[in-house]
Amino acid sequence: MASKAAARAGPRHSASFTLNLFRGHFEPAQVFPFPEALSDDQRQMLQELVPPVEKFFQEVNDPAKNDADSQIEAGTVAGLWELGAFGLQVPAELGGLGLSNTQYARLVEVVGAHDLGVGITLGAHQSIGFKGILLFGTPEQKSKYLPRVTGGEYAAFCLTEPSSGSDAGSIKSRAVLSPDGKHFVLNGSKIWISNGGIAEIMTVFAQTPIEKDGKTVDKVTAFIVERAFGGVSSGPPENKMGIKCSNTTEVYYEDVKIPVENVLGGIGNGFKVAMNILNNGRFGMAAALAGTQRAAIRQAAEHAATRVQFGKKLAEFGAVQEKLARMCMLQYTTESLAYMVSGNMDTGAQDYHLEAAISKVFASDSAWTVVDEAIQILGGMGFMKATGLERVLRDLRIFRIFEGTNDILRLFVALTGIQFAGSHLQELQRAFKNPTAHLGLIFSEAGRRASAAVGLARGPDLAPLLAPELRTLGAELGKLVAEHGRCVEAALVRHGRGIVDEQFVLNRLASSAIDAYTAACVLSRASRAARLRLESAPQELRLAEAWAEECVTRMPHSLSATRDPRSLRQFKRLGELGASVAAAGGQATPNPLNL
Repeated sequence: MASKAAARAGPRHSASFTLNLFRGHFEPAQVFPFPEALSDDQRQMLQELVPPVEKFFQEVNDPAKNDADSQIEAGTVAGLWELGAFGLQVPAELGGLGLSNTQYARLVEVVGAHDLGVGITLGAHQSIGFKGILLFGTPEQKSKYLPRVTGGEYAAFCLTEPSSGSDAGSIKSRAVLSPDGKHFVLNGSKIWISNGGIAEIMTVFAQTPIEKDGKTVDKVTAFIVERAFGGVSSGPPENKMGIKCSNTTEVYYEDVKIPVENVLGGIGNGFKVAMNILNNGRFGMAAALAGTQRAAIRQAAEHAATRVQFGKKLAEFGAVQEKLARMCMLQYTTESLAYMVSGNMDTGAQDYHLEAAISKVFASDSAWTVVDEAIQILGGMGFMKATGLERVLRDLRIFRIFEGTNDILRLFVALTGIQFAGSHLQELQRAFKNPTAHLGLIFSEAGRRASAAVGLARGPDLAPLLAPELRTLGAELGKLVAEHGRCVEAALVRHGRGIVDEQFVLNRLASSAIDAYTAACVLSRASRAARLRLESAPQELRLAEAWAEECVTRMPHSLSATRDPRSLRQFKRLGELGASVAAAGGQATPNPLNL
């Protein structure tokens, strides 16, 4: 009944740039102008907080020792608690610093520049560990647990299981209400849990039986679980490729009695709770990795400016100049995404989940590229442990996997956008069934499509929002947004509901969406720098121009690949090849010397 009522009410509207992109509409509300999310007091607070945090990581924290020992030094841990680093966004009255998302992003960027292993310990604790209590907790839950997680007790987010990685809905852990109705009894296990061996307070997800339409079905519920409840145990720390100083273990639950008042977000709402926690925290990953990239660029630039080969400094060679330029483009874009998303969250935006997903995907891909290129510029020296870059590269590899693999998030962006576009197409179909009552909608849509068909379609007028130097690229981006919408509609017509299985097509639409959103973000940020006449404005304009140029060059190729016969034949060929490799258990061709 609810879905039918929603259909009659028509499709929902949104200020999200990315959702509207899939309709072919350029929605500037959450992109232009670049958000100014800090009050004078908040800016002053940051100016007081950043220097001591930077000094702490420069003088106290030892990332090489943390990595070698596979644990954070006790003095560092104590110092971080003393700084309040484990409760950055908890309200001050409950023991935290009460920072906004933008303030949080700035401090996380400092951490990411110095030690990603420490960053994971901090993030697993507050970005996801107790974030559910901040977002969904009752007043009683907040007053009980938030002072504890800011006062020395670690938190953890416990979702992943041996049989459910990206498929969160398939978890097997189970919590059943006791006969007296006073508590749930939890049994199950979780794997690869950051802070799993040290957390006293955990957000745990488990299947619970609920009544629905006269039947008993299982739905995921979120619980606040204390180790002190009994029945909670942890395995030994995992031996990992990177982020070695963070604690990662299996966690086991055996007949754990959870008071009913520790249900978080309502019975059966666990999937919603989990997704909101992850969506809410993803901007922090972009902020941290912006810091990582900035630190790597500094090392590479210093080396390139001083190292002499063939009678010239490395920085004088075009190939090295291109590497440094591309590294800075990626860092600038990552940083722009982080503060665009955090700023929108702070100013009350509701639809930011696709933009947050894009920030995570882009940041983790870019950080890997930037650090890899930094190692390349340093040459053999970059391969040595002394520079620290090999540790950073090892640490970075997990960022493309956890908190939603980049592969899944690309599909999430494409499918969510397509669903939004599809709802509006259904509205148009319904309008044609009763045209007299919907003439305005029909004529406006018909006019838009007719203009596009004869090449007269124009993108939105972005000139007032952009620096003069960027207006041509902005206009080109506006036209490509319309083309993106046409390709989405064509894919829906061609594949119908089967679009969910067309991952080759979905990935190209996601790539186009990532290019469109990242281009819009840098154009917005650089235009802000020009408007405020910042000292960095000339460099920001060059970076934005260079990145947007590449985006608007790539987008047509991504979009045409969703429908041109040659690309579709190649997608089919690749699918068959991949399936044959899996069936053969590896490469199916022999060595050429085997006769």
